[in-house]
Amino acid sequence: MTTVFVAGATGRLGRLVVDSLRRRDVEVRALVRPGNTEGRKAFAHDPAIKIVEGDIRDAGDRLTRELEGVDVLVSTVFGDAESVIDGQVNLVRAAEKAGVARWIPSDFSLAMDRLDYGENDLVDLRKKAGDLTRGSAVISTPILIGAFLDVLNMPWYGWIDWETGTFSYWGDGDQPVDFSTYADTAEWTAEAVLDPSSAGRTVRVVGEVLTLKELHQAMERGSGRRLEARQVGSVEDLGAEIERLKAVATDPMEYVLLQYTRAMVSGKGKLGPLDNHRYPGIKPTGVEEFFRQATRGHSAP
Repeated sequence: MTTVFVAGATGRLGRLVVDSLRRRDVEVRALVRPGNTEGRKAFAHDPAIKIVEGDIRDAGDRLTRELEGVDVLVSTVFGDAESVIDGQVNLVRAAEKAGVARWIPSDFSLAMDRLDYGENDLVDLRKKAGDLTRGSAVISTPILIGAFLDVLNMPWYGWIDWETGTFSYWGDGDQPVDFSTYADTAEWTAEAVLDPSSAGRTVRVVGEVLTLKELHQAMERGSGRRLEARQVGSVEDLGAEIERLKAVATDPMEYVLLQYTRAMVSGKGKLGPLDNHRYPGIKPTGVEEFFRQATRGHSAP
């Protein structure tokens, strides 16, 4: 039986990855922070999930011991440099000592390999972790999925406002953009775990590719709601707004979401070529169906 160690197992994506692995009869070691009783309860029902208490930043031998006998390390951690850079690098060093063959870093984003340093603060953290672990005996398989539909549907992202019935977008709306769901990302991750040919290459998979104008139409069809489309400004206007916010922001999150948007609407974050054909058993959720389900789940009141 394949054994996989999942860091970030109690997060939204991490839990879905654990579930996807278990549906494939993969034995899981789920890393849970000490004192996270809710996280322990989430996995307590399945004897094939071993709960590992610890922290990815632990410098001792505990992580190495827990990684012994593991075939693939999967990281779904998000956060600041301490977690995404220091934590992931520490995990890989422990995995090297334990003899783990492969790992999937917590990249799960747009075409970050096409972005330059300085274009997106959070992507920079992932790129740095990749640079520091390049050449490791633990072979990397980054998975890139475009933009999470689940995130774009949140009010704080600033694209969709179900209360006012508006869809706000930057650019001309004609640039194709990659969209995927958390659930499909977890399925692709599980497939990549069991695919030895994914070692040492980047897996690029998406649920659907639409322009923002097409996204708007699909959201309306799926939700059954009319959304007034509002163009906020051009790509150049967006760049200027990012620089303005960077000059006054006290928290990078005040402009990082716009950095992601710029990568999408400028086309620089576009994925290609895609690897969906490598995993024909996964039928990803399209945008229209996602919003149909979201409306039934009251995400779009």
